[in-house]
Amino acid sequence: MRGSDWCGSDCLWFVDFPDRFIYNWGVCAGSHFSLLISHSTVEFNLDMDRARRCGFPEVVYAEGKPVPTLKNIFEKQIEQKIEVFATRMDQAKAEQLLPCFPTARYNPIARTFRIPSGLPREKTGKIAVVSAGTSDMPVAEEAKETAEWTGAEVVYIQDVGVAGPHRFREALPLLEDVAVIIVVAGMEGALPSVVGGYVSCPVIAVPTSVGYGASFGGIAALLGMLNSCASNVTVVNIDAGFKAGYVAGLIAKNVRQMRNE
Repeated sequence: MRGSDWCGSDCLWFVDFPDRFIYNWGVCAGSHFSLLISHSTVEFNLDMDRARRCGFPEVVYAEGKPVPTLKNIFEKQIEQKIEVFATRMDQAKAEQLLPCFPTARYNPIARTFRIPSGLPREKTGKIAVVSAGTSDMPVAEEAKETAEWTGAEVVYIQDVGVAGPHRFREALPLLEDVAVIIVVAGMEGALPSVVGGYVSCPVIAVPTSVGYGASFGGIAALLGMLNSCASNVTVVNIDAGFKAGYVAGLIAKNVRQMRNE
């Protein structure tokens, strides 16, 4: 079945089923163009247009998806020159997928899977990822991998929690020219407030589920960060390293664009 309909401004949409492709056909400055905006199968519906609308391509959440589905998704993204990035992928799935994609890189700590597009990329800006303790490393690594996928240069500072506050102060010179700082902490979640009191850029706080009984799986850290007295601190979900890295990447990209204008 094939259908088409006008949607205004000389823009025509074409839809094909069942292996569905959606194209945007239009006229711009006297020349015609056609852009693949989605690819749909029975299993998934890929948003091929997300980078244009939102700054970066669609990211794949690997947990719960079987290996054949992930392989199919990655192949469709590669066809469109998209830099593949998947989160929450376990070791078993990665071991099956790596032989299929020779240039792929798997980070077992972050549980991220990345396939470079092969296209040249410029750095979009500079951010920092700061973790309170070694136990927070999986979330910090996820944030770091995500930020690097967005094109950001990442300063990575580990194990500088508030139990030894001198450690963070020693690292302060590394933060002088960053656009945004991601701070990852569990327990009582105090580190983002400390960092926020030393810097003039946004601080994205990431609570982790690290801690003893009364930490309630990261809820104590989440509430502490939400109640931060430091005005430049904002908070994402528990263990949401990906979300922090993505938002930080957007901030760094926009800051770089503004500085270049």
